[in-house]
Amino acid sequence: MLIIWGLRVIYRMLGRGVFFCRRCGGDRDYRHRAGRRWITFFFIPLIPLMKTGEHVQCLTCKTRYVTEVLKLPTTVEMEAALATGMRAVVAVILRAGDPASPLARRRAIDAVIGAGDADYDETWLAADLDEPADIARPRIAALGAQLQVEAREWCLAEAIRIAMADGPLSGAERAAAEHLANLLGMTQAQAIGVIALTEQNV
Repeated sequence: MLIIWGLRVIYRMLGRGVFFCRRCGGDRDYRHRAGRRWITFFFIPLIPLMKTGEHVQCLTCKTRYVTEVLKLPTTVEMEAALATGMRAVVAVILRAGDPASPLARRRAIDAVIGAGDADYDETWLAADLDEPADIARPRIAALGAQLQVEAREWCLAEAIRIAMADGPLSGAERAAAEHLANLLGMTQAQAIGVIALTEQNV
């Protein structure tokens, strides 16, 4: 009688969703699985052995990743965070100066549209300015966490250009810019450099 013993890894599904696949370079569907090695008899799993760990597998390219990859934002989440964060930046800098200034408001609206919110207008700006100031902090911090150094500097420079749309930076606007730099994850030296360079070039 022929007896066939063997070893086999059997996977258990833990979840599905969408993540950013580095190999594909975009958002893709994934499956999250945990594996365990089994002793098989006639290809039937009988005796469980050690666990082989968890992984995330891209359903497009089949690449496997460690589960920490799920902590990274998807492209859609990054785009949403950019627009939401920029709206918060705009509200903070406008409140520090003259929120009624037509030039500053126009510049602010253009900045948010440039960040990806094509529908942003005076109505949305007014609503953002009416929100409590505390709401802006976590949104700006979340934006800064997703940006590279150069992008953080660009974001701060954009805020300064908004503040300077109707004249030189006031003391309150300068303090607000430094506060924004801190929320974005920039050092004080970086903030001073960006503020000075932007003032020279506006």
